[in-house]
Amino acid sequence: MDRKRIFITGTAGFIGYHLAELLLAQGHIVGGYDGLTDYYDVRLKERRHAMLNQHEGFSVTEAMLEDQDQLQNAVSSFQPDVIVHLAAQAGVRYSIENPRTYLNANIVGTFNVMEAARTAGVQHLLMASTSSVYGANTEMPFTETERVATPLTFYAASKLANEAMGHSYAHIYNMPITMFRFFTVYGPWGRPDMAYFKFARNIIEGKPIDIYNNGDMWRDFTYVEDLVRGIAGLIDAVPQRTEKPEDIAPGDSLSPAAPFRVVNIGNSEKVRLMEFIDAIEAEIGKKAIRNYMPMQQGDVPATWADASLLQSLTGYLPQTPFREGVAHFVRWYRNYYGL
Repeated sequence: MDRKRIFITGTAGFIGYHLAELLLAQGHIVGGYDGLTDYYDVRLKERRHAMLNQHEGFSVTEAMLEDQDQLQNAVSSFQPDVIVHLAAQAGVRYSIENPRTYLNANIVGTFNVMEAARTAGVQHLLMASTSSVYGANTEMPFTETERVATPLTFYAASKLANEAMGHSYAHIYNMPITMFRFFTVYGPWGRPDMAYFKFARNIIEGKPIDIYNNGDMWRDFTYVEDLVRGIAGLIDAVPQRTEKPEDIAPGDSLSPAAPFRVVNIGNSEKVRLMEFIDAIEAEIGKKAIRNYMPMQQGDVPATWADASLLQSLTGYLPQTPFREGVAHFVRWYRNYYGL
């Protein structure tokens, strides 16, 4: 990949931090943008930015996505070749209690990013979606070409709206846009609201862990470093408008009407939640106090990615075994919290 100026929203976040570290290590110039909201411990976000600020090739603007003028000014002054939009209000369950937060950050904020990208004339806009857009779909593994019309939470609905918004901008302005759908990302420097983070904390502290749907859950756990390698690989996989729909390769989600594509990034392995918990217990060396609960509203029993499109576009496929990824996370957790 040629050296680029890459603007990333959400650089104080879990995935944004790891992506910025990878791109800086590859020699790119990275411009960060983050509002450092207090959805979870701001000190963790500040630590991530402090580490990124040690790189000569990194600069950052701390402001909200909803502040269109600030965002526009930050993009204009940085003059990016590429924008990667990761900042969002995350969390499936929080969206049930606070849907307006998702409207503001994920829909208004994403509109502002698309406008800034259009004004800047970027070569490629990449934006985060989620496996949650598959909603009530039951045929697995999930593929990018299947219909997604049954989101079960407002978080998922906001991300599905982002995909539709992105397609319209790609069509109208001929702006290449790639949306990537994440599958249960975990690893060091993660989000404290995620289940695996809570599991580790409570097991270490001797507190019960809540296990929903009585443990009858499967997830496609994707190690964060694998995820960001996938994103980095997609930067040069720029969608091109086709002359004829029949020119689109089988299994490619490329739109017949726009330079627009959707790509899954997952480990392509369906892991039972109880096995994942077993791995955390084994790494900590302590058994969990298990509190079995019914299925939570808006949750789904299983996710599983078909990542063959990612592989065909980039030559890369996430492959970190979940036990290895869990070991990396627990070591980081103990070190970060001095345990």
